[in-house]
Amino acid sequence: TFWKGEIGKPLVRSQNTHKLCGKIVQRSQHKYASNVVEKCLEFGDAAEREFLIDEILLQFEDNDNLLVMMKDQFANYVVQKILEISNDTQRETLLHRIRLHLIAFFLFSKFKNAFLCVNINFIGDQKE
Repeated sequence: TFWKGEIGKPLVRSQNTHKLCGKIVQRSQHKYASNVVEKCLEFGDAAEREFLIDEILLQFEDNDNLLVMMKDQFANYVVQKILEISNDTQRETLLHRIRLHLIAFFLFSKFKNAFLCVNINFIGDQKE
């Protein structure tokens, strides 16, 4: 593996980090590839870490990389690793986003049953 014997070689480490470009979320969701992402975060220099974290923080209308990773059984370990190694600014951004997602999870789970009951009652009323 590249981080055991070649962690001291910045060029090799940088090449491996850049191979993850555009694939961080997908690689983080894989049992073994998520370990590679974690090692890149742990042993990469500040610029490489920022590069990886920025990709994870990407958010589109229909897709939020961080949310996808928080829900995944392997990718959530990558999120935890980021919280361990990130600088103060990155950590604050991550924690803010994580809090928003947790609030949304809580509200959804709290009101999910109420919404289901309303929908079931509505459907029942329509049949009569």
